[in-house]
Amino acid sequence: MTNPFFEDWTAPYGAPPLDRIKPEHFAPAYDCALAEHTAEIAAIAANPAPPSFDNVVLALEKSGRLLTKVEGVFYNLTSAATNEALQAIELEMAPRMSAHWSAISMHPVLFARLDDVYRKRDTLGLDAESLRVLERYHLDFVRSGAQLKGEARDRLAAIAQRLAVLGTQFSQNVLGDEEDWTLPLSEAQMAGIPASMRDAAAAKAKSLKLDAPFAVTLSRSSVEPFLEYADDRGLREQLYRAWTARGENDNARNNTGIIAETLALRAERATLLGYENFAAFKLADSMAGTPAKARALLEEVWTPARKRALEERDDLQALIAREGGNFPLAPWDWRYYAEKLRTEKYDFDQAQLKPYFQLSNLITAAFFTAEKLFALTFRERSDIPVYHPDVRVWEVVKDGAVIGLFYGDYFARPGKQSGAWMSSFRDQQKLNGDILPIIINNSNFSKSDPCLLSFDDAVTLFHEMGHALHGLLSQVRFPRLSGTNVARDFVELPSQLFEHWLEEPEVLARFATHHQTGEPIPKPLLDKLLAARNYGQGFATVEFLASALIDMDFHTLPPGSDPMQAQSQTLARIGMPAEIGPRHAAPHFNHVFGGDGYSAGYYAYLWSEVLDADGFKAFEEAKDPFDPATAQRLYQFVYSAGGTRDFAEAYRAFRGRDPHVEALLEGRGLSAA
Repeated sequence: MTNPFFEDWTAPYGAPPLDRIKPEHFAPAYDCALAEHTAEIAAIAANPAPPSFDNVVLALEKSGRLLTKVEGVFYNLTSAATNEALQAIELEMAPRMSAHWSAISMHPVLFARLDDVYRKRDTLGLDAESLRVLERYHLDFVRSGAQLKGEARDRLAAIAQRLAVLGTQFSQNVLGDEEDWTLPLSEAQMAGIPASMRDAAAAKAKSLKLDAPFAVTLSRSSVEPFLEYADDRGLREQLYRAWTARGENDNARNNTGIIAETLALRAERATLLGYENFAAFKLADSMAGTPAKARALLEEVWTPARKRALEERDDLQALIAREGGNFPLAPWDWRYYAEKLRTEKYDFDQAQLKPYFQLSNLITAAFFTAEKLFALTFRERSDIPVYHPDVRVWEVVKDGAVIGLFYGDYFARPGKQSGAWMSSFRDQQKLNGDILPIIINNSNFSKSDPCLLSFDDAVTLFHEMGHALHGLLSQVRFPRLSGTNVARDFVELPSQLFEHWLEEPEVLARFATHHQTGEPIPKPLLDKLLAARNYGQGFATVEFLASALIDMDFHTLPPGSDPMQAQSQTLARIGMPAEIGPRHAAPHFNHVFGGDGYSAGYYAYLWSEVLDADGFKAFEEAKDPFDPATAQRLYQFVYSAGGTRDFAEAYRAFRGRDPHVEALLEGRGLSAA
């Protein structure tokens, strides 16, 4: 069999031949890549020469190139274009990959050589980036159990393998529940839905070949508009209950057992490594440092957010009463009546914005912002292979040279995880030649022609573009420090900061144009948008904080605790309004249980928001949202620097001081003033 992974990739910039890679190529590619990497590691460990930075750290950084190549493609496909064949491979490979990495990080001879180099690091004359990568490697090995011995070492490896399987099963279960549920709708059942959203629902019904003119699915971009505008309260409840039940249904995909086992294994892992609990282990390598510091931020914001949410609740209940409703506000009512009240208070209906927010224009707006800040140019290419016809590709140019490729995959479809995310097929580095990054943004917008977005969808697009720029602008030597390989509570800074430019008048005036007339968004409508932007922040902040506090509580639970009971106890302890659900209930909380990425780390969005709200004030203080000097500091110390320095130090280098939390409260409209 001809296997693309065993060939030189000849597409422009060495892009992967995604049009030719099939599921059957992965098993032999993985077999070969794992054998090759294992041999390389054995050679590094057995090297008879005295341990040195070059023959240990550089050798580790240069190893596993085929494995990196295979994984870069595989995990992008399993998240954005999966099928039964890929899911079967994913389940098979999860424990194999975990065992492979455990064997490396717990290799006693290899770690002894690395430890030798680490102990004499101050005498090696290393430059700052080399010293940083040495320190990160040593910490990675220690946190992976390199210092454990005997049964403890074996048990940690077994835990890692089991957790890899559980995370894969969890995310596949959520996707399965999402894809198994569709709500066909008649013309009458679409009462209240604005025209642009009707078009998306019609396109969805057509794509699914349903015997109904309209349909909504359990994708957030499909659910939330229906909850905001559908007049039929019974249908809103039906959709909301299906949406929040993902992963908790009475079927083979119920995730509650996976959650309990995952939390128990994570707690055991932390104990083996000498930590009080998993949250303490996870946050030891973060900006927050400890669960107490992360929790303190969450609770500092919780008090004013809950107060505001209760005020919003009372206003919505009063609106129901004024309209003659004889029922208490329920979670499936909140968005519907909040939109009505927004219209009443600000003479502003979010649906009025949709005709001005075309996906194609907003992509261009994000590119324009990147050009103004960082002198980038995006040139679309049609000759680079993709895995689905919806995917678009651009080459990214800075100072006359191509610095990377950017892929955009914007639409929801079967086989694609819900939500929005940034990933990479290849990270930037200079160790193995000047390797250009290949970065991808995924979204789940409802496909229609034209594709019109809500304001929140537009914010999401800018958010993911901020992540993409973090990968594209990386200028580091070592793969371990490249792009988004930074602390979890720092990684959201570039993405959340980039959101601010969507609201800049220059961006909106130029790109928020009517899809039929081409006219820019009228200034009165724009003024209403900006005036109403903090409307509903009590709800938005409370639903996020509830999930973040549940995550933190989960990972400090005593052994043997019932997670679902603990979730209820957390909501009771914080006084969660009954009319608001957590943004992610545990059984579909992919951030936390579909892998290890945001476990005990969902707080990071808020921690990073402190940084981004305070950071954007640097541009406001310069009285220019595109101030060249401020943008250059942002590029130098944040977007291009990867993990080359301590993250608090990186922020201070950009901002000139530590961040102030007041900017976050002000930005969300929650400050006392």
